Amino acid sequence: MGGELSNAVNAADTEAQYDEKAKRLLGNKIILAHILVKTVDEFQGMNPEDVVSYIEGEPYIGSVPVEPGLTNAGGKTAVGTLKEGQRIVGLNTENAEINEGLVRFDIIFYVRMRDGISQVIVNLEAQKDEPTSYYILDRAVFYVSRLVSSQKERDFIKTNYNDIKRVFSIWVCMNMNENSMDYVHLTDDKLMGSYQWRGRLDLLNIVLIGISDELPGHDDKYELHRLLGTLLSMDLSAAEKLGIIETEYSIPVDDRIREDVRVMCNLSQGILERGEARGEARGEARGEARGEARIIFSLYKNGYTVEQIAAATDKTEQEIKTILERQEHNQI
Repeated sequence: MGGELSNAVNAADTEAQYDEKAKRLLGNKIILAHILVKTVDEFQGMNPEDVVSYIEGEPYIGSVPVEPGLTNAGGKTAVGTLKEGQRIVGLNTENAEINEGLVRFDIIFYVRMRDGISQVIVNLEAQKDEPTSYYILDRAVFYVSRLVSSQKERDFIKTNYNDIKRVFSIWVCMNMNENSMDYVHLTDDKLMGSYQWRGRLDLLNIVLIGISDELPGHDDKYELHRLLGTLLSMDLSAAEKLGIIETEYSIPVDDRIREDVRVMCNLSQGILERGEARGEARGEARGEARGEARIIFSLYKNGYTVEQIAAATDKTEQEIKTILERQEHNQI
């Protein structure tokens, strides 16, 4: 029992280190610039190298809490101490120790628009795969809503709602069946009359990026997917990763990027070897998951309820519902 517990702790620590390095790698400004060019309308068509200068300060990586009441707390901020009459321009990272264990944004940063005046707030989240215990879009809606509500008393005061900054929550989800990208935003459907209500429909923006296991070719359509797939791949060697980002994307490889890639590759090798030792290598695990999904779908088609299937498979009802929805989609 002691050995199993030790192995579990070591495995969790290895994966936590891998996640941290992945966030650090994605948090490099030149990488963020490539993402902005493909996801934020203001920068589409620009050279990523030119977009780097619009990213203000250093991105906050895993330090800003999502929870209400913390994200926009006054007092000491990431960029200094609030003075009377001075607008807060940073995101709160105070109470890091006493709030350990809270959910935090993976990466969050301010971007200055090309007019030199307005700003947007961008949040980037990386997922190993699509969660089964909840809908990822629901979580993205919560995050993008927090990015807006947390601006009160930091980016706008009292009832100055016209000062709200546009926000983007960008989700990169690995191990998907296909490469995809969705843009979710507000629309105005005229149900009666033609009155033009004043206000901005562009404040809330969600981008969902699905990355498949197979690395796509380097063309304009899959340019971003190839870059992200390369950076987060658990199969490519450090030399292969660095070669692709240097030669295909002209991204200067400094010591920080080189070290993060090297450590990530070492950690991923350990994770894969541990999975193989348990007979749960990624390909086998996906095959087993697909087989289990087919069984669950068959049970449902034969009249078993979600509750009965959940009890028989030791899964939550929400997980069963998600599996059924995916299977229904695949049958279409």
